[in-house]
Amino acid sequence: MGSKAFKPTLKNSEAISAFLNHPEKVLKLVHVAGSNGKGSTCSMLASILTEAGFKVGLFTSPHIKDYTERIRINGERIPQSHVIDFVDRIKAGQFEFNPSFFEITFGLALDYFKNKNCDICIIETGLGGKFDATNIIDPILSVITNVSLEHTAMLGDTIEKIASEKAGIIKPKTPVVLGKMKFEAEKVMISVAQEHNSMFIKSTDYDSLTEKYKLPLLGAYQKENLSTVIATLAQLDRINFKTKNESIQKGLDNITKNTGFAGRIQVVNLEPRIIQDVSHNPDGIEATLNTVINSTIGTLHIVFGTSADKDIYSSLSLFPLASNMYFTEFSNERSAKIEDFKTLTESFDYSSKKYFSEPNKALKAAKDCASTNDTILIIGSFFLISDFL
Repeated sequence: MGSKAFKPTLKNSEAISAFLNHPEKVLKLVHVAGSNGKGSTCSMLASILTEAGFKVGLFTSPHIKDYTERIRINGERIPQSHVIDFVDRIKAGQFEFNPSFFEITFGLALDYFKNKNCDICIIETGLGGKFDATNIIDPILSVITNVSLEHTAMLGDTIEKIASEKAGIIKPKTPVVLGKMKFEAEKVMISVAQEHNSMFIKSTDYDSLTEKYKLPLLGAYQKENLSTVIATLAQLDRINFKTKNESIQKGLDNITKNTGFAGRIQVVNLEPRIIQDVSHNPDGIEATLNTVINSTIGTLHIVFGTSADKDIYSSLSLFPLASNMYFTEFSNERSAKIEDFKTLTESFDYSSKKYFSEPNKALKAAKDCASTNDTILIIGSFFLISDFL
């Protein structure tokens, strides 16, 4: 259900945790929030810590193809049998409320990580921070990658309001790493950190260290994520989660094997070049476009599908008018519809505009039109990418 399932309360998560005997109280947790980059940051951290020899739990969302992608230990997905057994336990819980999909999934992750005796767990927030279901935890370190306008109906309609929501994961006397973000957002973060007597670390202080490593991911914004990761590792090093330079490079090299990381400016074909990217809000889409446009020789063809609750118009304004656009619905019910796209694109004079009921039909049309030196970018949603897997 996405944002429709958002509940501004932690009571449900707390009740589920109590039913499970509070697994979060015995786990060492790193809590990661942010508008963009939190999934990449979580995956980099988990992969590097895996290469450093730790048993690492990783909780991310959404999944691309299979539900078990959300919960991993050293890259291995949670077994489906464990999921089934857990759901049976939750059904027997007789709660006084209907737990949401995300609340149940987070409870499952904590329970699984505890049962498997993880050394450290990387936890990605779902939506926001203060009232995100994950915010019942007491982490050893908090990380906030950045802040942009997103989910404004729930989180607020200004950068400052959204920053305040995401700053809700900052805990008393617990260090927080701050990624590169707008001044007005950083100001809110620092104020909240100071209120909680929590040390704050700016990732930009670690920018120069990124040059030591080869990053196997396209995009300038991934360099910013790497700065955040290195800053986080520096703090973890102080509390005996030590990593060496070779572990960092091996973690970056093996990120897909160790975490299932995919769909972030991922090149899946060469002639024509086809790129898949899960960016789904204007800031993320703009960052991806900056990378793709700068490396495109021929014509850019864009297959675009997105959820109906996103800021679609702002995203449409970012696509170059010289592009050939292929708008599509995806199979998940949250998809924006063809009728929506036709209405929203009336004022945009792209080179061409075509509309498709299925992603594979849109991609076929793009392939038929593209020459070998063109680029096809598939972008707009995890759900869109999942229809190609």
